[in-house]
Amino acid sequence: MTRFGYEKLQAEVNHLKTVERPTIVKAIEEAVALGDLKENAEYHAAKERQGQIDDRLNELSALLGNAQIVDPSTLEHSRVSFGSTVVLCDMDTDEEVTYTIVGGCESNPQLGLISFASPLAKQLLGKEEGDELKVKLPGGMKSFEVIEVKYQEIVFERHD
Repeated sequence: MTRFGYEKLQAEVNHLKTVERPTIVKAIEEAVALGDLKENAEYHAAKERQGQIDDRLNELSALLGNAQIVDPSTLEHSRVSFGSTVVLCDMDTDEEVTYTIVGGCESNPQLGLISFASPLAKQLLGKEEGDELKVKLPGGMKSFEVIEVKYQEIVFERHD
């Protein structure tokens, strides 16, 4: 993942630990103070939310523990690789589409950011300008020509 993705996950961990979890612990304490827990919906909802927060913290801990931070600007982009921006031509419609290959936690298809583990990215990795490929996507088979492979600064969030 990029530094941006790593910092985004760290910020989520911090928010869960310093805001979400203390809030839910307080809600549990207040629900316990109300007495009978068997029929206390607030208590059960708070305990369920606490479990979800703990599960997410464990998931994030594993992701961050195994993360490799990569600066895509230092990689070669003559072939599609992590951090590459790829301009494709849909050979059926002549429509051009542009995607940037990023880490899973950084993907945002609306911004053209696709995970390196996505079906399309997996089939694009290693391709170079001029290559044609047929890709099997969830919506069916598509034929593309690789028009351009390059590195450009990755925009992870749009501030409209």
